[in-house]
Amino acid sequence: MKKYLLLLGVGYLSAGVAAEPVTSVKPAQKKETAKKTEEPLVLDMLTIKGQSANIDQPFGSYLDHSKIALARTTTSDTAQMLKGTPGMSFSGGGGISSRPVIHGLADDRLRTQVDGMNLISACANHMNPALSYVSPSSVLSAQVLAGITPVSMGGDSIGGTIRVNSADPEFAEDGKVPLIKGQASTFYRTNGDARGGNISASIANEHAELKYTGSTVQSRNYKAGGNFTTQNTKNGNDVVGSSAYKSENQSLSLALRHDDHLAVIKVGQQNIPYQAFPNVRMDMTGDDSWFANVYTKSKFNWGNVETRAYHEDARHKMNFLADKMTTPTRNMPMETYGVNQGLSVKANIDVTDKHMLTVGSEYQRYRLDDWWDPIGPNPMVMMQGPGSFWNINAGKRDRIDLFTEWEGRWNQQWLTQLGVRVGAVEMNAGNVMDYGVVTPEARTVNSQNKKQTDINVDWTALARYTFNDMQTYELGAARKTRSPNLYERFAWSRGRTMGMMTHPMAMYMNNWVGDANGYVGDINLKPEVAHTVSATGNWHDANQEDWETKITPFYTHVENYIDAKLCQTGNGVTCASPSPANGGAVNLLQLANFDAHLFGVDVSGSKRLLENVKYGNLTGKVGMNYVRGKNNDTGDNLYQQMPFNATVALEHKRGAWANTIETEIVAPKTDVQAVRLEPKTAGYALLNLRSSYTWKHLRIDGGIDNLLDKNYGLPLGGTYIGEVTTKGTPVPGMGRSFNVGMTVNY
Repeated sequence: MKKYLLLLGVGYLSAGVAAEPVTSVKPAQKKETAKKTEEPLVLDMLTIKGQSANIDQPFGSYLDHSKIALARTTTSDTAQMLKGTPGMSFSGGGGISSRPVIHGLADDRLRTQVDGMNLISACANHMNPALSYVSPSSVLSAQVLAGITPVSMGGDSIGGTIRVNSADPEFAEDGKVPLIKGQASTFYRTNGDARGGNISASIANEHAELKYTGSTVQSRNYKAGGNFTTQNTKNGNDVVGSSAYKSENQSLSLALRHDDHLAVIKVGQQNIPYQAFPNVRMDMTGDDSWFANVYTKSKFNWGNVETRAYHEDARHKMNFLADKMTTPTRNMPMETYGVNQGLSVKANIDVTDKHMLTVGSEYQRYRLDDWWDPIGPNPMVMMQGPGSFWNINAGKRDRIDLFTEWEGRWNQQWLTQLGVRVGAVEMNAGNVMDYGVVTPEARTVNSQNKKQTDINVDWTALARYTFNDMQTYELGAARKTRSPNLYERFAWSRGRTMGMMTHPMAMYMNNWVGDANGYVGDINLKPEVAHTVSATGNWHDANQEDWETKITPFYTHVENYIDAKLCQTGNGVTCASPSPANGGAVNLLQLANFDAHLFGVDVSGSKRLLENVKYGNLTGKVGMNYVRGKNNDTGDNLYQQMPFNATVALEHKRGAWANTIETEIVAPKTDVQAVRLEPKTAGYALLNLRSSYTWKHLRIDGGIDNLLDKNYGLPLGGTYIGEVTTKGTPVPGMGRSFNVGMTVNY
């Protein structure tokens, strides 16, 4: 009997066809499977796969298991494993909590799924973005859909979709002894003294698989390539304060199959004892979460049906860690409790041998409490009072979507796809207090009708034309909608008024973009609506082995783009002036809707330079990205837009050896957002070396990141306040690091 694999977010299988498990997909295999398998049309899609299936994706770029294993050695941040994806960059955060940016759109503007779960950050500073809930060691496949996402693959987002998945279940062959597999790995990075390891073990017969995974990682503060500040008092001026972290993850899964039916039950928990943030005023002093995830897939002679139900429970704490502890008694406890539940069902119906209809529905229920306990009983002293400060009380965000999608493969040249998704988002929140006191501002906020209901309509239209074995073209247009998150609508306080003075402390505690400014939301924010047009041209040799070039220009116009403006008087409170203690280098901001646009282009290519039995194979690769975003109403630049950047690499393979020389080139960042006082950064170039050797059961990885120890600022890293110093200094990138790793399989 053939083995059946669970395919989570990687594509479609034709009805009644089982996918044989394989360890890698070679370019020559792509043409063989092109006529056998159905999958959705996606513009500018990169699939990173640790184990591959027979899926026709002429625009796919593949990373084999060795490269994923090497990424685990160089980073503990799962988002950074997607580095090199066309159109993708990263917004700074903690050591395991950077936020992906696709074509200039980030965070909640992207739909991020981990094993099919739509995860949400439960923090006023978004310290726990979706990809921080999964360790790099658990990632066996990932899919990035940049710009235009089919409606069956994501809603409530305007910038793209990211799907990260753990390993597919693997069963023993019929009548054979149980299949027992395991893996253990460890790594060490000199910069930050980062170290960790992971272990996995599974046992399976032909009908069931039981699997356990566990991982741990911790790091001290990392060093920049040189002195970047004169303000550090607890660390050297080349040490990036508040960049240490520790994380532990565990999961247990049970997979069951019978004939053409498959079910996977997975539970897991994460414990982050601490994670410091160099661009946020607070640090994570605890984050405990657990999840349960149930997935089923059944195949019939007319197609297949997939269902999923999940529950995620997150308890998040913030306070000051050592680098930000300016006095021995400095204390400001903040807590968040979020519950995220989801249910989805999707049916893929083979209408004919050339046409497929996909219909489905998704429901997501989210609850959030965000409160700050007082540090004393005196209501006339900051952060004191008879009770807690309620930032968000009984926050509610429920979403239900219905979608339908039609895909037609008219012949070997033409493929088209049309889809429509209709969704309703209902939001609400309870009454608030300022450290147990119903202040005049809190009374005004409580008197408002907070209930908001949005009806969102998305559509996509895509077409692919395969001219011949060497040319393929795609064109797509989409309308995508995103409703505001709970903080954007319900962060309410402009600060505590004492006598003639208002202190904006509460505003500083709501900052999910890492710019050190203070924020207040707006209950009446409208959903963002993005209209995107994108095209892709792909040229390559007939066997897709020697050379390839791909170019993707895009343009997006966003109605009601949620951006910032200077804080205005509201709720009876006049916005305070920026604190002189910060040198006037911060602003107090409020969110509002604007008209905006973004445009850019992604370019990538590769060429086989040498193919020799004695010396091995040498391949040159290049990738380039450019994006520009503008606020049409204010004329200001959009925040955290990555400047022009390129990666040039030489990859050498000879037998069990694999080696890479890579150069990252980033232009100066001069197009910054004035209202957020976004810091400019100089251009830079980094040189990285990577090498690995694989035996039958053992793999050794080694490398040097930033070989020349370049001192540079991260263009999207935000403002450095690692030791509570705000002077407009960008968070610096990591200096030289020697990395080693070892993996044992059995």
